[in-house]
Amino acid sequence: MTRLAGKVALVTGAGQGVGQGIAFALAAEGAAVAVAGRTKSKVDTTIGQISDRGGKALAVECDVKDADSAAACVEAVVAHFGKLNILVNNAQEVALGALNDVSDAALIAGWESGPLATFRLMKLCYPHLKGDGVIVNFGTSAAKRWDVSGYGAYAAIKEATRQLTRAAACEWARDGIRTNAILPLGDSPAMAWWMRERPEESAAFIATVPQGYVGSCEQDVGRFVATLCSDDCRYINGQSIGVDGGQAFLG
Repeated sequence: MTRLAGKVALVTGAGQGVGQGIAFALAAEGAAVAVAGRTKSKVDTTIGQISDRGGKALAVECDVKDADSAAACVEAVVAHFGKLNILVNNAQEVALGALNDVSDAALIAGWESGPLATFRLMKLCYPHLKGDGVIVNFGTSAAKRWDVSGYGAYAAIKEATRQLTRAAACEWARDGIRTNAILPLGDSPAMAWWMRERPEESAAFIATVPQGYVGSCEQDVGRFVATLCSDDCRYINGQSIGVDGGQAFLG
């Protein structure tokens, strides 16, 4: 499969979990992948595995909460590969807990790593994406729960990212840039933590997944993103798509 041959992708938070799975899937489709993350050892591990599979990858140490770091990341990718076609804004710090328990610092960190970082990176990448670019941002099905207790701050942060996604889709489509959001359910380290620390809550949630399991970061989430970034989905723009076995109803 080489639907993305000749393309260059930047994936943030790709040292593990869903971001890593997406990086693997994009590389498997022929894209050269810039793997960005705060922890250099983790992104080095990811690019090592991509290289072992015969793919092309670049490790970039980047703190998306820092404007200068984000700008330097984009510059490094374009300098190395000569262009940039795909941006995946996966990195996110999570502010969980009841509203009375979430600190200002946690909410600010979630905002800075999520919608603010997404906003900055979309604008930084815009000149390079013009013509044939694709942006994939991240929402959460937590925002679609009937009872959002304990997830309100996180859901609010992710909903801001979804609105930025829709705005970019409307404003930049005529520039040749498609922008969509996914709401994934993947077997990431964060999911493993939740299942371990909150076994009853997580088991009850997983029981509501019609397909009955948590998706693979690469095979289920990553391969869908690779398809979304390909010309097979050239008319898909401005959408929020659940990649979660049917758990969330977005209607």
